[in-house]
Amino acid sequence: MTGTSPARVVADADVLAADLLSGGAAREALDAARSHSWVDLVASDPLLDDAEAVVAALADAELAADWRQRVERERVPVEHAAGDHPALASAYEGNAAHVLSFDEGLTSAGANLSLKPHVQVSVRTPAAFVALFDPAALYEAVEGGEYPGPDRDPRG
Repeated sequence: MTGTSPARVVADADVLAADLLSGGAAREALDAARSHSWVDLVASDPLLDDAEAVVAALADAELAADWRQRVERERVPVEHAAGDHPALASAYEGNAAHVLSFDEGLTSAGANLSLKPHVQVSVRTPAAFVALFDPAALYEAVEGGEYPGPDRDPRG
């Protein structure tokens, strides 16, 4: 595995479902990422399976299937071993520096410290990601040059 990329983001199943169904910080965080063609959303099939199941349970199967088709076009796919935590494994296999989750077991300082020996990833709530996301500084670090601003429709 190569080093992690600060321009690669994984959204846990709860965040993916919240983005679609309720908006709020989940949508704001994912829109910030999706607004930039040089920021990648990384997700494994098991991660998308989990999110699709949540959407189907909270809304309906047709909406979940439509969402799955759209997100499959947007994501950078990765594979990981069965039984691995889908979001953490997606981050590891996809060299993502950020995981967005509402799971307090993952977003706590202790959990972040326990992950450091295994994967260089920061697990944050969507609201914390939004508060820290600086696309101009990230663009300069990742792409070089002057930040051109958002370059795509986040829900297009």
